[in-house]
Amino acid sequence: MISPSPLRRLVRLAVVLQAVLVFAASGSATAADTHPFGIDDLAALRSARPVAVSPDGKSVLFVVAYQGDKGPTKREWHMVGASGGNDRKLTLPEPFTPAGFMPDGQSLFGIYRVDKKPQFGVVPLGGSQPTRTISLPNGVGAAEMSPDGTKFAFLSDPRPADPLADVRHVVANGVTSLYVVGADGSGGSWWCPELTDITSVAWSPDGSRIAVVTQVQKIGHHDVTSAVSVCSADGLRKVAAIDNAVSGIAWANGATELAFASTTTDVLTPDHLWTVPAAGGTPVDRTPRLEGSATTVANDPGGTVWVEMHKGTVIEVEAWRDGTLTPAFRWPGGIVAGPPVVSPLRAAPRTLAFTVADPTHAMNVAVAEGSELRKITHEGDDTLAKVTLGDMRVVQWIAKDGTHLEGLLTLPAGYEAGKKYPFLVLPHGGPEANDTLGFDIFSRLAAGFGYVVLQPEYRGSTGYGSAFLQAIYQHFGDRAYSDVDSATDFAVAQGWADPNRLAIFGWSAGGFMASWTVTQTHRYKAAIEGAGITDWLSFIPTSDIAQVDYDRRYPEEDAEPFLKFSAIMFADRVTTPLLILHGEADERVPMLQGREYFILLAERGKTVRMVTYPGSPHFPLLAEQRRNVFTEIGNWLDKYNR
Repeated sequence: MISPSPLRRLVRLAVVLQAVLVFAASGSATAADTHPFGIDDLAALRSARPVAVSPDGKSVLFVVAYQGDKGPTKREWHMVGASGGNDRKLTLPEPFTPAGFMPDGQSLFGIYRVDKKPQFGVVPLGGSQPTRTISLPNGVGAAEMSPDGTKFAFLSDPRPADPLADVRHVVANGVTSLYVVGADGSGGSWWCPELTDITSVAWSPDGSRIAVVTQVQKIGHHDVTSAVSVCSADGLRKVAAIDNAVSGIAWANGATELAFASTTTDVLTPDHLWTVPAAGGTPVDRTPRLEGSATTVANDPGGTVWVEMHKGTVIEVEAWRDGTLTPAFRWPGGIVAGPPVVSPLRAAPRTLAFTVADPTHAMNVAVAEGSELRKITHEGDDTLAKVTLGDMRVVQWIAKDGTHLEGLLTLPAGYEAGKKYPFLVLPHGGPEANDTLGFDIFSRLAAGFGYVVLQPEYRGSTGYGSAFLQAIYQHFGDRAYSDVDSATDFAVAQGWADPNRLAIFGWSAGGFMASWTVTQTHRYKAAIEGAGITDWLSFIPTSDIAQVDYDRRYPEEDAEPFLKFSAIMFADRVTTPLLILHGEADERVPMLQGREYFILLAERGKTVRMVTYPGSPHFPLLAEQRRNVFTEIGNWLDKYNR
């Protein structure tokens, strides 16, 4: 699974890009003043998401992000009143990344880099230097404040710093344990040191205990298993073992239960809400007949468990209270991108801040007013007042095998019904993820090139229930491929797509789909594969995370199941011109996946080009590299699909 959940969620391309690359069009400019969305608009566009709520509930700390023309993503830190007024940019020291408010509301806590290591720091609002730092030998991860404001919990590696870390790296699992320290920096100690694979923590409402999720790491484990425990200064109590992945942890039902997301499928993406007695017992699936996907939960010291719910192409937030799961917040025509940001202090007012987006607006901050959400930031509106966008809508069809499918159709600006356009099918990454009614950077840029774009929610996508997810197991190369190709059939049948100008592009799991598709059909005139899998036999063991939700069998027992969906085994069949894009430092899908395929195609005289990005992980971090990605895509389509 390229873009997994719990600790695997960080690579879901839709979620990784969304923090920076969600865009919009609004304003009163006339059509003559506007232009299709393009690469320069990408560089300028700003988006916002909430980071923390002040202890008095009256202010929201948020971060503004934009790509710029060069270097890593640019970020600004702002505060705005919960009513939407008094937006002001904060002046904070460069090494500091704020995460929340101290109990007095006059200072921020977060990560302060010291000698290239992330440590804990406290910085006054508008201050230029920290008033307090707490340093551990290997740095600290996220800091979680206790509900009474007296303690912090850090995730960190308790081992001594490696003096040869700059010389060589020992290949082994990392160690992540729990360190608890007073808010004033006193009394720090390692709680429950026997826990070394921690992925999530949540303070109990009284601040005396911490719920902990551990999950076995890849090296030394073929399958993924997890455990839920309760840790305190007095020791550890194991609550439950789970034979799959877990995402999030929260206290529920008056702190007598713990809630988390997990699954009974063979894939590793949590999709149901579970609870277990905090004293220990058997976990219970609270959503056995769920038609969507409950992908994670979030703790709230006020007693509510917030659940991120995928429903087709929509993301909403639901609330688990008193044994009942009910819809809580949605954004009309768009998405609520994850659970709310709330103050961790038990006594603080319950001001809820959300990230919202839709097909014509950037990610921005909204606050709850009763059961409704009101947007209080408007980043990106000024830039995209100069941009004209085509329609984006949800469409449904039935594949040849009877599978009911849907996807997102994006039309170019000025689309004329009855006119056939060049067409791009754009399968998402994940694969256990979903395209949503936000602003997708790839589809909007392709539409800006004049293309009709269809993003199919193929089997394996979240938002359609466990059976839909399970269907992808051991069948990515046939069932999911069939679904993606049926999207092209549908677009042609509807008259949107010129059957003589068809193209396919995908990144990550979508990159696999592009590399595989050109071995199965010659209908596409151009194909682009970004960071895709081409050789399952070598990919599954070399990816940085467990990928057995594709196939958990052992390859030495029978290699054929892994080779039958590997594009390298069918390189001789390829006739479609193929562009391969890959980051040289990609650990999720190592770059040699793309290079192996490129070499095999080149020596067979196929039309193929490979472009790699120095220092780049799974998707480029530098603006100039991202710009080149989109330039390469546009040039390839212009050359081979016109």
